[in-house]
Amino acid sequence: MALRTVAETDSTNDDMAALAEAGAAEGLWLRAERQRAGRGRQGRSWISPPGNLYASTLVRLGAGDPPPASLAFVTGVALHEALSAFAPGLALKWPNDILGGAAKLAGILLERRGAAVIIGCGANLAHHPDLPERPTTAIAALAGHAPDPDAVLHALAESFARWLGRWRGEGVAPVLARWQALAHAPGTALAAHLPDGTRIAGLYEGLEPDGALRLRLADGTRHVIHAADIFLVQD
Repeated sequence: MALRTVAETDSTNDDMAALAEAGAAEGLWLRAERQRAGRGRQGRSWISPPGNLYASTLVRLGAGDPPPASLAFVTGVALHEALSAFAPGLALKWPNDILGGAAKLAGILLERRGAAVIIGCGANLAHHPDLPERPTTAIAALAGHAPDPDAVLHALAESFARWLGRWRGEGVAPVLARWQALAHAPGTALAAHLPDGTRIAGLYEGLEPDGALRLRLADGTRHVIHAADIFLVQD
């Protein structure tokens, strides 16, 4: 495990992709104190003031590895464990968010580059943005103070290495089981914005064996979702 920190960069995922192409090994983590062009899923910008966590790593895929997309669950479990050491009561939300209450605290971005997967983690430690489409929060708001980003990164790297080993050695099942144990409770009301523009709502019923989301709709039918933006439905 090797941890590097830079004062500023455009994107830790872009830097890690360049390091991967140059032959960097698994176990390397890169953290930036500030990003000029951070991004989230679907090309969304990720606001990156100093004091939060912006870090990336890489996984080199092997012939016997589980599906690369399931690394999102590995990372989610690891990031949840790392952040929970500094703030209690966090929960995972499909596909790759960590919540404090009903507000987004952290997110994950996976990008495939050849035989490597670049994994970026962003977590609001000291600050959180005001977003029109969803509530957000930070560790400082939940626990009264912000942890040192280096301490969070060290905890994340250790947890990720442990869960990556289980992912390779035992498959996806134990990772998904742990993910579901850390997620919001079954029966939580969710709204799904599907890629084709459709919006549906239902109750969370857990995950399929491949990690797809199960929703129970109002008419009693089950809908399995492989790609969507998911929102908690507030009373």
